Amino acid sequence: MKVLANDGISKSGILALEKGGFEVITTKVAQEQVANFVNENNVSVVLVRSATKVRKDIIDACPGLKIIGRGGVGMDNIDVDYAKSKGIHVINTPASSSESVAELVFAHLFSGVRFLHDSNRNMPLEGDTNFEGLKKAYANGIELRGKTLGVVGIGRIGQATAKMALGLGMKVIAADMFIPQVDIKVEFFDGQSITTTIVSQSLESLFKEADFITLHVPAQDGYIIGEKELAIMKNGVGIVNCARGGVIDEVALVKALDSGKVLFAGLDVFENEPTPEMTILMNHKISLTPHIGAATGEAQDRIGTELASQIISILG
Repeated sequence: MKVLANDGISKSGILALEKGGFEVITTKVAQEQVANFVNENNVSVVLVRSATKVRKDIIDACPGLKIIGRGGVGMDNIDVDYAKSKGIHVINTPASSSESVAELVFAHLFSGVRFLHDSNRNMPLEGDTNFEGLKKAYANGIELRGKTLGVVGIGRIGQATAKMALGLGMKVIAADMFIPQVDIKVEFFDGQSITTTIVSQSLESLFKEADFITLHVPAQDGYIIGEKELAIMKNGVGIVNCARGGVIDEVALVKALDSGKVLFAGLDVFENEPTPEMTILMNHKISLTPHIGAATGEAQDRIGTELASQIISILG
C-alpha cells in the first residue's frame, strides 16, 4: 500500500512504514493536484502537516483513501467529521510536539523580556556606532522568575509549557473550559520530581492577573484576545501565540503594542498565513517565527514514528 507524505515525514517514520510493508511517497504535490495524484498512484494514506488541506472535495474524489493523518495536533486543515462519515480513519499525533512548542514559547518569552528580537535587528546595523545608545535602549529587562504566566488551554502543550514555567520559578494559572484541574509533574534530570495542581479559572480573571499570557487552543470561530480582552489585562503584559492564527485580533494587538499596554508579543502563527500583515512583520515589539513550533528534529522523529505505528495498526 502507498502512503503520500505530502508535507514531508521524518526518516525514522519512512523506515518504520517501509518495514511495515508500505511504500512512502514524499513528492510534494500541489494542493489542486492532490486528488488526481492519489487516484493515479493508488494512494491509500495521505499524511499532511499544516500546509496541505484535505477537504470534502478531495475526500469525495478519492474513494480509495483509507487514512488521513496529521503530523501534529491541530486538525483544522482536514474535514474530520466528513472523512469519518465516509469510513476514512483520521489520525494525528497530539503528544509528539508538546515539548518543542513549549520551548518555542519560552524562546519568545525570553526574547521579549530581554528585547533579543529587536537587539538582533539593530546590533548588526548600529552595534559599532551606537553601542552605548543600544545598551541604554535595552537596559530595562524583566526577569520571568516570580511572575505569573497565564496559560489559555491546559492540554498537552499547555501542560508542557506550565512545567517549564514552574521550573523557572513562575506562578502558573490556567483557563480551560474542558479541563477543570490538572496535576502537573515537573521531573528533574536525577529522577526526582514535584507535582502541583492547577485549577482552571475564568478567562477574564486570568487576563486580569497574568503578567504573561500564552495561548494553546485550537482554531476558533472568533478571537480569544481582542480589544475588550486587551483592555482588562495588566499594563505591560507580554503575549505569546504558538497555537493557531486567528485567535488574536492582530489589529487590536498592534494598537495595544503601540500604546504600551502590551510590552511585547511573540508570534509563531498569524491570521494570514503564509502572508502575514506587514504591520505585524515590521513591528519592533513583536518576536517572530514562521510557524515552526513543532519543527525540531526530535518532534519530527516522534511524529513520524507515531504516525507509522498508527497506520500499521489500522492497515497492517
